[in-house]
Amino acid sequence: MTRVGDEEWVISHTTGAPTRLREQVVAHFRAASAAGLTLRLAEAGDAALAAATAAGRGRDTALDLLAADALITLALLATAERSPETLAADAAMLRFRAVAA
Repeated sequence: MTRVGDEEWVISHTTGAPTRLREQVVAHFRAASAAGLTLRLAEAGDAALAAATAAGRGRDTALDLLAADALITLALLATAERSPETLAADAAMLRFRAVAA
């Protein structure tokens, strides 16, 4: 899938989410540059978590934490939909990234 197609996938899978959360998820996704939807979502999730950590306390921190959670969940969903045979390996990779961060 292309970068535009990937963004359309993210937008379609966040329909119904609160507007501010959806905007935050899409903004982090657009800023990510990794190749492949799962890795790009993981990179975006890492960036959202880093933003939350840097921001300290407050509503913006909560929004970034929710965005990080949504992006990692979307990364797993993308793998489950597109290549379920790699779900366990991708989940382990995401866990490793979280521990290494």
